[in-house]
Amino acid sequence: MNTEAIAADSTTGSALQAEDISIGGMTCASCVMRVERALKKVPGVTEAAVNLATESARVTFDPKLANDGRLRRAVRDAGYEPRTAAQADDVENESRWTGFMPVAIGMVLSAPLVLPMIGDLFGKHWMLPAWIQFLLATPVQFILGARFYKAGWHALKALTGNMDLLVAIGTSAGWGLSMWLWLSAEPGTMVHLYFEGSAVVVTLVLLGKWLEARAKRQTTTAIRALHALRPEIAHVLTKQNEETDVPVAEVIVGDQLVVRPGERIPADGMITDGRTQVDESMLTGEPLPVDKAIDSKLTGGSINGDGRIVMRVAATGSETVLAHIIRLVEDAQVAKAPIQRLVDQVAAVFVPVVLVLALITLIGWWWLPANGGSFETALIHAVAVLVIACPCALGLATPAAIMAGTGVAAKQGILIKDVQALELAHKVDIVAFDKTGTLTVGQPRVTSVVAASGMAEDELLRGAAAVQRGSEHPLARAVVDAAQAREPDGGGTASDVQAVPGRGTQGVVDGAVWMIGSLRWMQELGASLGDLAPQAEQLQRDGATVSAVARRSKDDASKVELVGLFAFGDEPKPGAKEALAALRNRGIRIVMISGDNQGAALAMARRLGLNDDEVMAEVLPGDKAAKVAALRAGNDDRTHTVAMVGDGVNDAPALAAADVGIAMGTGTDVAMHAAAITLMRGDVSLVADALDISKRTVAKIRQNLFWAFAYNVAGIPLAAFGYLNPVLAGAAMAMSSVSVVTNALLLSRWKGRRT
Repeated sequence: MNTEAIAADSTTGSALQAEDISIGGMTCASCVMRVERALKKVPGVTEAAVNLATESARVTFDPKLANDGRLRRAVRDAGYEPRTAAQADDVENESRWTGFMPVAIGMVLSAPLVLPMIGDLFGKHWMLPAWIQFLLATPVQFILGARFYKAGWHALKALTGNMDLLVAIGTSAGWGLSMWLWLSAEPGTMVHLYFEGSAVVVTLVLLGKWLEARAKRQTTTAIRALHALRPEIAHVLTKQNEETDVPVAEVIVGDQLVVRPGERIPADGMITDGRTQVDESMLTGEPLPVDKAIDSKLTGGSINGDGRIVMRVAATGSETVLAHIIRLVEDAQVAKAPIQRLVDQVAAVFVPVVLVLALITLIGWWWLPANGGSFETALIHAVAVLVIACPCALGLATPAAIMAGTGVAAKQGILIKDVQALELAHKVDIVAFDKTGTLTVGQPRVTSVVAASGMAEDELLRGAAAVQRGSEHPLARAVVDAAQAREPDGGGTASDVQAVPGRGTQGVVDGAVWMIGSLRWMQELGASLGDLAPQAEQLQRDGATVSAVARRSKDDASKVELVGLFAFGDEPKPGAKEALAALRNRGIRIVMISGDNQGAALAMARRLGLNDDEVMAEVLPGDKAAKVAALRAGNDDRTHTVAMVGDGVNDAPALAAADVGIAMGTGTDVAMHAAAITLMRGDVSLVADALDISKRTVAKIRQNLFWAFAYNVAGIPLAAFGYLNPVLAGAAMAMSSVSVVTNALLLSRWKGRRT
């Protein structure tokens, strides 16, 4: 069970809570509707969504009016079993053969009843005596089938219907008819009984439910795999520099932990000693290990490479990135897609309609002249209608596909926390991208080095880097990185370094004062651009940020001469251009939204392969949401489905305003909370993958719903007109549920476009 505060109720002013309750005993879409109605009747409950595939309910309620006990009592009163956390874990950890024993017993008892039917195919008459048929069929009907009577009785008390009620009524009718024919027959007369039909139907339904449960357990593989990433033990470093093993649950923020080569990292934190490579594929889907040094961030659950490291814990338990990922995936799998609500509405009236159809079938065949008024034949056809109409597949069609889709997406580094977005993403025809940090690296780099006459580029870089080496300013780091690219040993250092607020930095290098800063500062210092003026203007027109480097003469302290220019710009992310082209090839319109000036935005757009009309420049942070709204409204007399991709705090309103918000996992927490989909690494190609998994998941939902509805629509008339007997109807009903879940599990083969 998971409980968390999610919102504030406007009527009471108290915080609402969302709680997950594991529920046993649900069998079909009608059960889902019944549990939801029971939960919604509890005072204080604002929303209840039940998922048949996960056998759980997500309930939102006011804790001042409702509590865990009341919610569980409501589930029990509705005729179902509210499981404790321990019971839910036991269900998740069950072996693949758990629950097969009743099926095996049913098969053993039903086999002798079916044997005479097989003998008839070969001209053999192996009819068992009626009393033996009774002894074999009765335990199957009333002991193994007790679950159907229990659940059906609860449904009747609630004036609703479900699959169990249909099975109980249908098989009981067959068993009762056999008893009546046996007891009313003349002594010594061999009559045809239907004990085998009732026993085989019960056994087949139990087999179908077992196969269905086994298949459903595979759809929760992603969640179980994520939970398995948590190590059990952490090595805490004491003040005496001794290692003590403690359970991970006892680790607290601030602890120093030792992580040995090959071990999983126990919690989120930062390296304080050592170097290593870390396998973060569980987080990003990227198979290549990432280099880590002192001050590098670590994520709990990732795997340490070949280096021993010491880390300081920054987050534990439910606050870790891994716990956040698990919550997102669980929320997506528990949530109910809009299309499922329509299915639930259909299921609510389905069972009563089937009962009426079965009654019509019974009366119609009984009164049919050609049937000779045989109540026996009429009852058999009515039983077939009841058995084949069970709406199990309808209840599983949507949640099974959603669980499989969100699970496989999580393995590839795509976290989908909003099921509505998953259902909507395949319709996206416009994708709007934030520029900085999303399409670009987000870190300025030196794009041009222009040395004045008489000054070598290497000397210019060396002197400027010496002055900037101690600065944390992004432009200063870019200069130092550019110098180290040419001289890996780092070059020289400066003395008497001073930062001039709003201007730049100065320091002494080899006895001369070097200054690097804005062009405006150079003018104030009296350093003329001279021959470099045209190049500075051109660089600015191209969208670059330009800084100048000047040097004060050793001989004349009043003389300042300009020795060079640096142009700074962002770089496109690797693969971004190709990813945008792939989206365009899918018929999707691309738009880049940037706060940069027109020149800088257009320059970057061209490097990304975008056209000028695909750029929105000089957009203030507060206006991004309005731009997204304008894209949705369109100017071609039709609305569009827009996805917004961003990574910063200022992108959050636009992410929320879009039909589908997609956040880069390398960005801010605010952006990720505002978005429906999070890409756990800053790879633009994942956008196309997210849209693709949406398309495939929705396709599976539609396929499942089609076959579930088609099965019932085709099967009920066949049974009503006498073309299906109860045994075949039971087998078909059981297999329909299994086929729906199996079809959904085909999504697990999806690998994305990168592999």
